[in-house]
Amino acid sequence: MIENKNILIGVTGGIACYKTLELCSRLNKKNANVQVIMTKAATEFVRPAAFETMARCKVYYDMWEGHHESVHHIDLPKWADVFLIAPASASTIGKMANGISDNFLVASYLACEKDVIIAPSMNTQMLRNPATQKNINTLIDYGVKVIQPGSGILACNTVGDGRMEEPENIVKYLEDYFTDKDLVGKKVIVSAGPTIEPIDYVRYVTNHSSGKMGYHIANEAKKRGAEVVLVSGPVNPFEIKDITRIEVKTNEEMKNAIDAHFDDADALIMSAAPVDYRSKEVSDKKIKKSGGNLTIEFVENADILKYFGSKKENQTIIGFAAETDDLVANANKKLASKNADYIIANDLKKEGAGFNTDTNIASIVSKDDVIDLEMMSKLDLANEILNLIR
Repeated sequence: MIENKNILIGVTGGIACYKTLELCSRLNKKNANVQVIMTKAATEFVRPAAFETMARCKVYYDMWEGHHESVHHIDLPKWADVFLIAPASASTIGKMANGISDNFLVASYLACEKDVIIAPSMNTQMLRNPATQKNINTLIDYGVKVIQPGSGILACNTVGDGRMEEPENIVKYLEDYFTDKDLVGKKVIVSAGPTIEPIDYVRYVTNHSSGKMGYHIANEAKKRGAEVVLVSGPVNPFEIKDITRIEVKTNEEMKNAIDAHFDDADALIMSAAPVDYRSKEVSDKKIKKSGGNLTIEFVENADILKYFGSKKENQTIIGFAAETDDLVANANKKLASKNADYIIANDLKKEGAGFNTDTNIASIVSKDDVIDLEMMSKLDLANEILNLIR
């Protein structure tokens, strides 16, 4: 998503400069093209040579450097797909808000016709000062996007707001920014992870599902502009911001959580692995050893996918089939019996497919076709699945 994107990074005077070195490294590893502009104050914290090493580019900071070949503060913004200023100090924010172009960075900002993003970083009281807040709000009114700072221990040895967002999260923000928003106006429900069914007060039945597939689907749907409801069993492979996340344990809880949002949804993607059977009798105490075998009677759980397949009107319903044999045949049976639109089928015996992996090998089965996909990351597969939504 950010591969081959041109990202112009502005670095202002603040101790958080060291984070921007890591940010440049992360962007390079994702094959983004990076150029760096520093203020003179920033060079007092980190030498330009450090950014030239980490960003693998020339670093610009001298407004009066020779312009015989090009006017750098005009040409760099033209080159950029986005202009990210991180850290953005109170001083630079104030200059940007008031058009004071007395350095290379602010002059470049004023010449920039692309989107500008700032990641503020400063002392808590400086951030909360009415002048700073007015300047930030002015920039927002101008269309500048703000990556809000976090809270924690600051360089001034106080605790509060003002920490520049972590580089990992800034990269995620940029990936979100560059993702096509083709699902705007769509509501997508995604189920993820296993369910659990209790046997007694301490024991339960579950399966190996890690939830990674469902979480990637939910995260990519959010990036593509959808309203996302994630119904998750007891897993949390990574955090996803700005979605509705509902935690459940049992099959019944999962079905009810989905049902509460289903009528106005555009799609249901059942990537969860609900437990097929539950104990007929659940003890409210721990079952003690008796010196012999223990026999438990299991009864079949309600079929969540089939329930919503029978209830659907205009929703796209996508189910999953994790099989050990007769992959396509079993997927076709599931497609018909559940009244689903698509089944994402994977062979658990294939290396790189199934539970607790970061990759998958899937076939997309519909009533008209079977599309066999190569091994790919679960993130890439998530987008292949989202492309199926009408």
